[in-house]
Amino acid sequence: MSYDLAVWEGARPEDDKTAGRTFTALYDRYVDTEDEHPPTERIAAYVAALLERWCDLTEDVEDTSPWSTGPLIGEASGPLVYFPMRWSMAEEASTYAAALADSMGLICFDPQHNRLRP
Repeated sequence: MSYDLAVWEGARPEDDKTAGRTFTALYDRYVDTEDEHPPTERIAAYVAALLERWCDLTEDVEDTSPWSTGPLIGEASGPLVYFPMRWSMAEEASTYAAALADSMGLICFDPQHNRLRP
């Protein structure tokens, strides 16, 4: 079981409902497609910052990474990164990921609860 977060570039939606629609539109355009979209510089920088805190799953020899897939940058497409984390580490990792997104001027959205974070 995993917990997913979506982080993207753009103006902060006015409410959770608008954020949900924005996430769905970004997902349909950048994830649920056969087209490849390299991550934007800001999203790549965000992923790199996450990996400064916890190693990539592909390099996790001590089982300390919260990520459920690797390489983590593979979950980024265009202005969006939609990534899963292990349920057992989701609270700590998602709190950090949401705060980091906010500090970098990015939007963080919890698709499980259909709400903006933090």
